Order: sequence, then C-alpha cells, then structure tokens
Amino acid sequence: MSRLTIAIPSKGRLKEQTEAWLASIGHPLRQIGGERGYTAEIDGLDAEVRLLSAREIAQGLIEGSLHFGVTGEDLLHDLAPDGPEDFRVLRRLGFGGADVVVAVPQAWFDVDMMSDLEAAGAAFRKSHGRRLRVATKYLRLTRRYFAQKSVGEYRLVESAGATEAAPSTGSADVIVDITTTGATLKANGLKVLRDGVILQSEAAFTQSVRASFTGEARAVADTLVGAFSKSDHKF
Repeated sequence: MSRLTIAIPSKGRLKEQTEAWLASIGHPLRQIGGERGYTAEIDGLDAEVRLLSAREIAQGLIEGSLHFGVTGEDLLHDLAPDGPEDFRVLRRLGFGGADVVVAVPQAWFDVDMMSDLEAAGAAFRKSHGRRLRVATKYLRLTRRYFAQKSVGEYRLVESAGATEAAPSTGSADVIVDITTTGATLKANGLKVLRDGVILQSEAAFTQSVRASFTGEARAVADTLVGAFSKSDHKF
C-alpha cells in the first residue's frame, strides 16, 4: 500500500464521536458522496479514508489491509489470533466504553467467582451428562480468559442474536457479552461474576503491525500521530 489507509466506523454514535475527535486535533473529516458514501477525506492529510463496520476495521488492522483505524478494543482482542501482539493501540479515545463480562443466572446463589463456575460445571456435567454451554460472540476472548482462570468444564455456543437472552431461552447456561450499565443483564435475570470482567473496552485509534508503510505513507502517518500526540487529553 503506497497511500496511507485509515478506517473509521461507518455509522452511529461511534462514527460521530470519531469525527468529533478528528476535528478536535485539527483534521476534520468530510464524507464523500454524502451520508451514504463509504469513503471520506481528512483535511490536511493525503490518505485513503474508508468507512467500515467496527468489526471490519479490527479485521483489516489485524490482517494488515489498513494502516490505522478507530474501533473497539473488544473486537481487536477477540479477532487477533495472537492477542495484543497483533495490533498497536496508539490512543484510547475515551468514548465507546463497555465491559466484556461473564454473566450467570441470578438464581445461581453459590456461583459468584470464576472458580465457582468451574465447580458448578463439574457438578452440572455429573448431573446432566453435558458441559455448561457458554453463549458468546467473543470466542477467542472467552477461551483465553477461561483458560487463565482454569475453567474447563464448558463448551462454547456462538451467539448470532441477543446473547443476554440465551439462558432464559434455554440455548445456553452462561454468557460472555458486552455491557455498559448492566441493566440489560439484570433485566434478563443475570449477574456478572465478581472476577468476571474480561476486558474494559473503549474505542481506540490503532495501528496495524502487519501493514507496510512506504515513505509517503510514513510521512502522512507521522503528521496524523503528531497531531494528537501534542495533546495529553482524550477527546
């Protein structure tokens, strides 16, 4: 890639906050083709700017098809085969915050910690002849965290819809999901384990460690990184 390639979220609050952050560091963004366009220009930078989903941005950064992007840390950590070694967070932006958590039914009075979950899983398997089912969209994050906590009595169920509803519908017993206030989990009869916060995520301006930087792309990158490095505050 000879030209610097940057991606920002294509819609929603995250897009608006990213645009406001860029403007705050002196590089406002102009979307090409109006609100339905998927490319943009950043004032003062000779860069190719793409508007993509947060997941597509994370994947592009990890694969090296993008130089820089703004996306959620939850997606970066989950999509990276080797974890944090696969990307470089340059600036946490102070918006788009949420926690990736392990939640169980509130009725499980004896399960408050991850160690309790392992014990419950062993008892569940003995009683029901199967492992606890853990519904999630965060497959890698879940595997890593459960291994770190020495929890092995479970099997993953990939969630395609509203993960928090999985226990009440009988499609899973435990969930790993993202939450901001915990209100939705509580409304669905779930509680977060006391040591069940896997990741405190927020939007991050991130650099790919696999993308190649030509001299031209490097010069533009230095201009952009220099613009926000002058400020000690998050937007």
